Amino acid sequence: MTDRLKGATVVFTADIRDDDAESILNAIRMIKGVLAVTGVLSDSDDWMNRRRIQAEMRQRVSAALAALELNEDG
Repeated sequence: MTDRLKGATVVFTADIRDDDAESILNAIRMIKGVLAVTGVLSDSDDWMNRRRIQAEMRQRVSAALAALELNEDG
């Protein structure tokens, strides 16, 4: 039996101004079978999450580089 989708989620690579995104949202609305499309506003939670992820990635990269340096020395 084949599974059925009730919807899909689209994520932009970066925050887009709502007036700039309107043409994208309108294009999605024109796709056959699309019932509704709404935009989702970014907020301070989004900014905080991005900053935390950036900090975590920096820590991981630093740890990886430190491990490489230890391997080269030893």
